Amino acid sequence: MLLDLDPDQLLSTTRAVRRRLDLDRPVARELIEQCVDLATQAPTGRNRQRWHFLVVTETEQRLRVAELFRRALRTGGGAPPTDRDRARMYAHPGSMERIHDGLNHLYENVHRVPAFVVPAVEGRTEGASVLDQSMTWGSILPAVWSFMLAARARGLGTVWTTAQGPLERELAAVLGVPHEEVMLAAFIPLAHTLGTDFKPARRIPREQVLHWDRW
Repeated sequence: MLLDLDPDQLLSTTRAVRRRLDLDRPVARELIEQCVDLATQAPTGRNRQRWHFLVVTETEQRLRVAELFRRALRTGGGAPPTDRDRARMYAHPGSMERIHDGLNHLYENVHRVPAFVVPAVEGRTEGASVLDQSMTWGSILPAVWSFMLAARARGLGTVWTTAQGPLERELAAVLGVPHEEVMLAAFIPLAHTLGTDFKPARRIPREQVLHWDRW
């Protein structure tokens, strides 16, 4: 059953769900397939349709993948935030504390999440030009966002993580993905949500991000 959300509500309340994932309720395969069908209606560069969605629900496989998620988080990684990043991150008191609290909850309970979705795209971007990078990522990111919107409309929660990054090659091996040819773009826990009453996030003012004619 679809939630009664108008387009603006759907777009503004599709949140990163960590604490409110229902860890005790399975997700029907049919719902995931519906979300994938909608995801593959997204734009794709040159109509190449290089997207793939790996869904992990089998118990032993989920446990292996969950342990990789935990190990990857412990490695840290990624460039540190700049001063401007930190100003935006902490613009609203308490927001980052809630994010960290949710991440800790997910870290401790990730093995209980009923499904993982690992979107992937054919082609790798290491050393690629900005043009080739934009075409590759531009062919997977819209599809994944469409998947997440479709999930929200069906009462499912998602959270985009890049936890696969530090251990991408190892995760690819576990999933049987040809690492030299296919890039794992994200790691997305998927579950029904505890309640469906999500609200828009607090963001920095429009004036800080909107530019007319010049930067």
